[in-house]
Amino acid sequence: MLSSHWQPMADVNRLRSELDRLFGQVSGGNGPSRRGTFPLVNMWEDDNALYLEAELPGFEMDDLEIYVTGGNQLSISGERKQPEHEAGAWHRQERGFGKFRRTLELQQDVDSENVSANFRNGILTLTMPKSEAAKPRRIEVKAN
Repeated sequence: MLSSHWQPMADVNRLRSELDRLFGQVSGGNGPSRRGTFPLVNMWEDDNALYLEAELPGFEMDDLEIYVTGGNQLSISGERKQPEHEAGAWHRQERGFGKFRRTLELQQDVDSENVSANFRNGILTLTMPKSEAAKPRRIEVKAN
C-alpha cells in the first residue's frame, strides 16, 4: 500500500505560486507596478536641503526623468527595458521591466533651479536645496 503524507504548507505554497503566475499574466505581467511602490526611496533633511536616495538597479541615467514642480512636487519616471535573450526559456523572472512614475510631495518648497542629481551603482541621490522662504530663520529678541 502506497502511503503519502499531507503537507499543507507545500500545498499552500504551490497554490500561492500558481495564483501569482495567473494574476501576474492578467495584470500585465512583470511591471514594477505589480511589485508595489517603485522605486524604494529614503528621504531626509537638514537646515539647508532635502535629500533623497532611490534604488534603481539596472537603469542608466538616460532612462530617467526627474522634475520638481510647484516647489514641492518631485516626480521620478523612467523605463527599464526588457532583457532580450536569443534562445532558451525563462525559468524565473522576478525583476520588473517597463515604465514607471513616482510622484512625492515634499515637506517643504525647494529651489528647483539648484536641485542636483547623482547616479552611482544603481542609487539615485538628489540634493534639493530648500527655498529661502522654507529655511528656518532665527528671530532676534530685542530688549526694551
